[in-house]
Amino acid sequence: MNLKAYKVLTFDVVGTLIDFESGMLAYLRRVAPDARLSDEDFLAAYRKERKSPDVSWYPDDLERVWHALAPVLGLPDSDAIAKGFRDSVSEWPAFPDSVEALKRLRRHFKLVTMTNAQAWALKHFAGTLDHPFDLELSCDDALCEKPDARYFAYARGRFEGAWGYKQADNLHVAQSQYHDIGISKQLGIATCWIERRHGLAGSGGTIESARTTPDYHFHTLAELADAVEAAQAGQSL
Repeated sequence: MNLKAYKVLTFDVVGTLIDFESGMLAYLRRVAPDARLSDEDFLAAYRKERKSPDVSWYPDDLERVWHALAPVLGLPDSDAIAKGFRDSVSEWPAFPDSVEALKRLRRHFKLVTMTNAQAWALKHFAGTLDHPFDLELSCDDALCEKPDARYFAYARGRFEGAWGYKQADNLHVAQSQYHDIGISKQLGIATCWIERRHGLAGSGGTIESARTTPDYHFHTLAELADAVEAAQAGQSL
Protein backbone atom coordinates (compact mmCIF):
# COMPACT_ATOMS: atom_id res chain seq x y z
CA MET A 1 0.00 0.00 0.00
CA ASN A 2 1.19 3.52 -0.74
CA LEU A 3 2.07 5.58 2.32
CA LYS A 4 -0.53 8.20 1.49
CA ALA A 5 -3.30 5.59 1.83
CA TYR A 6 -2.97 5.42 5.63
CA LYS A 7 -5.02 7.64 7.91
CA VAL A 8 -3.65 6.99 11.40
CA LEU A 9 -0.13 6.36 12.64
CA THR A 10 0.26 4.54 15.95
CA PHE A 11 3.60 5.06 17.66
CA ASP A 12 5.83 3.30 20.06
CA VAL A 13 7.29 6.18 22.08
CA VAL A 14 10.26 5.05 24.19
CA GLY A 15 13.07 4.14 21.83
CA THR A 16 11.29 5.38 18.73
CA LEU A 17 10.61 9.02 19.61
CA ILE A 18 12.32 9.36 22.99
CA ASP A 19 16.00 8.44 23.34
CA PHE A 20 15.72 6.37 26.52
CA GLU A 21 19.26 5.00 26.21
CA SER A 22 20.82 8.46 26.29
CA GLY A 23 18.51 9.45 29.11
CA MET A 24 19.42 6.47 31.28
CA LEU A 25 23.13 6.80 30.57
CA ALA A 26 23.07 10.49 31.48
CA TYR A 27 21.55 9.58 34.84
CA LEU A 28 24.08 6.78 35.36
CA ARG A 29 27.03 9.12 34.75
CA ARG A 30 25.53 11.77 37.01
CA VAL A 31 25.09 9.53 40.06
CA ALA A 32 28.08 7.24 39.42
CA PRO A 33 30.70 9.39 37.62
CA ASP A 34 33.55 7.09 38.64
CA ALA A 35 31.89 3.85 37.58
CA ARG A 36 34.19 1.70 35.43
CA LEU A 37 31.41 0.54 33.20
CA SER A 38 30.92 1.01 29.48
CA ASP A 39 27.65 2.28 28.08
CA GLU A 40 27.08 -1.02 26.30
CA ASP A 41 27.73 -3.06 29.44
CA PHE A 42 25.14 -1.03 31.33
CA LEU A 43 22.58 -1.29 28.55
CA ALA A 44 23.12 -5.04 28.21
CA ALA A 45 22.60 -5.52 31.95
CA TYR A 46 19.53 -3.29 31.85
CA ARG A 47 18.11 -5.20 28.88
CA LYS A 48 18.52 -8.51 30.66
CA GLU A 49 16.93 -7.25 33.87
CA ARG A 50 13.96 -5.78 32.04
CA LYS A 51 13.12 -9.29 30.84
CA SER A 52 12.99 -10.54 34.43
CA PRO A 53 9.86 -12.42 35.55
CA ASP A 54 9.58 -9.82 38.33
CA VAL A 55 9.06 -6.95 35.89
CA SER A 56 6.29 -4.49 36.77
CA TRP A 57 4.68 -1.47 35.13
CA TYR A 58 7.12 0.77 33.29
CA PRO A 59 8.77 3.08 34.18
CA ASP A 60 7.97 2.42 37.84
CA ASP A 61 9.93 -0.78 37.29
CA LEU A 62 13.12 1.25 36.93
CA GLU A 63 13.38 1.45 40.72
CA ARG A 64 13.51 -2.35 40.93
CA VAL A 65 15.93 -2.47 38.01
CA TRP A 66 18.38 -0.09 39.67
CA HIS A 67 18.34 -2.03 42.95
CA ALA A 68 18.97 -5.25 40.99
CA LEU A 69 21.80 -3.83 38.88
CA ALA A 70 23.64 -1.77 41.49
CA PRO A 71 25.33 -4.61 43.41
CA VAL A 72 26.16 -6.48 40.19
CA LEU A 73 27.66 -3.48 38.42
CA GLY A 74 29.25 -1.83 41.47
CA LEU A 75 26.96 1.19 41.44
CA PRO A 76 25.83 3.27 44.44
CA ASP A 77 22.45 2.18 45.71
CA SER A 78 19.75 3.74 47.85
CA ASP A 79 16.01 4.22 47.63
CA ALA A 80 16.59 7.84 46.60
CA ILE A 81 18.98 6.90 43.79
CA ALA A 82 16.65 4.18 42.50
CA LYS A 83 13.69 6.55 42.57
CA GLY A 84 15.83 9.13 40.79
CA PHE A 85 16.45 6.61 38.02
CA ARG A 86 12.69 6.22 37.62
CA ASP A 87 12.08 9.96 37.75
CA SER A 88 14.81 10.67 35.21
CA VAL A 89 12.25 9.92 32.49
CA SER A 90 11.13 13.54 32.81
CA GLU A 91 14.56 14.55 31.44
CA TRP A 92 14.98 11.94 28.71
CA PRO A 93 15.52 13.69 25.38
CA ALA A 94 13.68 13.29 22.12
CA PHE A 95 15.73 12.02 19.20
CA PRO A 96 16.99 15.04 17.23
CA ASP A 97 14.49 14.53 14.41
CA SER A 98 11.41 13.53 16.42
CA VAL A 99 9.71 16.87 17.07
CA GLU A 100 9.97 18.25 13.55
CA ALA A 101 9.15 14.92 11.88
CA LEU A 102 6.02 14.52 14.01
CA LYS A 103 4.86 17.98 13.00
CA ARG A 104 5.33 17.05 9.36
CA LEU A 105 3.51 13.73 9.76
CA ARG A 106 0.59 15.35 11.59
CA ARG A 107 -0.24 17.28 8.42
CA HIS A 108 -1.26 13.98 6.81
CA PHE A 109 -2.31 11.60 9.61
CA LYS A 110 -3.90 11.30 13.02
CA LEU A 111 -1.11 10.49 15.50
CA VAL A 112 -1.72 8.02 18.35
CA THR A 113 0.67 6.80 21.04
CA MET A 114 0.85 3.12 21.94
CA THR A 115 3.43 3.26 24.67
CA ASN A 116 4.29 0.68 27.30
CA ALA A 117 4.96 3.60 29.63
CA GLN A 118 2.49 4.63 32.31
CA ALA A 119 0.36 7.73 31.86
CA TRP A 120 2.43 9.85 34.25
CA ALA A 121 5.53 9.23 32.13
CA LEU A 122 3.68 9.71 28.84
CA LYS A 123 2.71 13.17 30.07
CA HIS A 124 6.41 14.08 30.27
CA PHE A 125 7.22 12.46 26.91
CA ALA A 126 4.37 14.29 25.16
CA GLY A 127 5.66 17.57 26.53
CA THR A 128 9.19 16.82 25.38
CA LEU A 129 7.79 16.11 21.91
CA ASP A 130 5.79 19.38 21.86
CA HIS A 131 2.38 17.69 22.23
CA PRO A 132 1.91 16.34 18.68
CA PHE A 133 -0.59 13.56 19.41
CA ASP A 134 -4.29 13.42 18.63
CA LEU A 135 -4.80 10.52 21.04
CA GLU A 136 -2.49 9.46 23.87
CA LEU A 137 -2.72 5.80 24.94
CA SER A 138 -0.59 4.31 27.71
CA CYS A 139 -0.29 0.89 29.30
CA ASP A 140 -2.60 2.19 32.05
CA ASP A 141 -5.32 2.56 29.42
CA ALA A 142 -4.75 -0.78 27.69
CA LEU A 143 -4.13 -2.66 30.99
CA CYS A 144 -1.37 -4.58 29.23
CA GLU A 145 1.95 -4.03 27.52
CA LYS A 146 3.16 -4.84 24.03
CA PRO A 147 3.77 -7.41 22.60
CA ASP A 148 0.39 -8.38 24.04
CA ALA A 149 -2.05 -8.48 21.11
CA ARG A 150 -4.76 -7.01 23.34
CA TYR A 151 -2.99 -3.64 23.26
CA PHE A 152 -3.33 -3.48 19.48
CA ALA A 153 -7.00 -4.44 19.69
CA TYR A 154 -7.57 -1.78 22.33
CA ALA A 155 -5.86 0.91 20.25
CA ARG A 156 -7.86 -0.08 17.17
CA GLY A 157 -11.07 0.22 19.14
CA ARG A 158 -10.10 3.69 20.35
CA PHE A 159 -9.17 5.16 16.96
CA GLU A 160 -12.09 3.46 15.23
CA GLY A 161 -14.43 4.91 17.84
CA ALA A 162 -12.89 8.36 17.55
CA TRP A 163 -12.58 8.67 13.76
CA GLY A 164 -14.04 5.55 12.14
CA TYR A 165 -10.69 4.30 10.86
CA LYS A 166 -10.17 0.57 10.41
CA GLN A 167 -7.07 -1.61 10.79
CA ALA A 168 -6.30 -1.19 7.09
CA ASP A 169 -6.01 2.56 7.69
CA ASN A 170 -3.35 2.10 10.37
CA LEU A 171 0.45 2.10 10.05
CA HIS A 172 2.27 1.13 13.25
CA VAL A 173 5.61 2.93 13.67
CA ALA A 174 8.20 1.54 16.10
CA GLN A 175 11.84 0.65 16.69
CA SER A 176 11.45 -2.51 18.79
CA GLN A 177 11.33 -5.77 16.91
CA TYR A 178 10.42 -7.53 20.18
CA HIS A 179 7.62 -5.28 21.40
CA ASP A 180 6.14 -4.03 18.13
CA ILE A 181 7.27 -5.18 14.72
CA GLY A 182 6.90 -8.93 15.13
CA ILE A 183 3.48 -8.88 16.79
CA SER A 184 2.01 -6.20 14.53
CA LYS A 185 2.99 -8.21 11.46
CA GLN A 186 1.45 -11.33 12.99
CA LEU A 187 -1.78 -9.40 13.49
CA GLY A 188 -1.83 -8.19 9.89
CA ILE A 189 -1.11 -4.57 10.79
CA ALA A 190 1.09 -2.58 8.43
CA THR A 191 4.40 -1.82 10.11
CA CYS A 192 7.16 0.74 9.80
CA TRP A 193 10.45 -0.07 11.50
CA ILE A 194 12.48 2.95 12.60
CA GLU A 195 15.86 1.33 13.11
CA ARG A 196 17.29 3.82 15.58
CA ARG A 197 20.35 1.67 16.29
CA HIS A 198 21.34 1.35 12.66
CA GLY A 199 25.12 1.18 12.44
CA LEU A 200 25.53 0.49 16.16
CA ALA A 201 26.67 -2.81 17.62
CA GLY A 202 24.21 -4.86 19.64
CA SER A 203 20.64 -4.04 20.61
CA GLY A 204 21.37 -1.55 23.38
CA GLY A 205 18.56 -1.35 25.90
CA THR A 206 15.95 -3.03 23.69
CA ILE A 207 15.05 -6.67 24.37
CA GLU A 208 16.39 -8.88 21.59
CA SER A 209 14.21 -11.03 19.35
CA ALA A 210 14.05 -12.60 15.92
CA ARG A 211 13.96 -10.01 13.15
CA THR A 212 10.70 -9.58 11.27
CA THR A 213 10.70 -7.85 7.89
CA PRO A 214 8.48 -4.75 8.14
CA ASP A 215 6.40 -3.18 5.40
CA TYR A 216 8.54 -0.04 5.58
CA HIS A 217 12.04 0.40 6.98
CA PHE A 218 13.79 3.68 7.78
CA HIS A 219 16.67 4.66 10.03
CA THR A 220 15.08 7.88 11.29
CA LEU A 221 11.62 9.34 11.65
CA ALA A 222 12.65 12.17 9.34
CA GLU A 223 13.15 9.58 6.58
CA LEU A 224 9.57 8.41 7.07
CA ALA A 225 8.34 12.00 6.86
CA ASP A 226 10.35 12.47 3.68
CA ALA A 227 8.81 9.35 2.16
CA VAL A 228 5.29 10.44 3.11
CA GLU A 229 5.77 13.87 1.56
CA ALA A 230 7.19 12.30 -1.58
CA ALA A 231 4.19 9.95 -1.79
CA GLN A 232 1.80 12.85 -1.33
CA ALA A 233 3.56 14.67 -4.18
CA GLY A 234 3.42 11.58 -6.39
CA GLN A 235 7.18 11.13 -6.29
CA SER A 236 9.37 8.17 -5.39
CA LEU A 237 12.45 8.33 -3.20
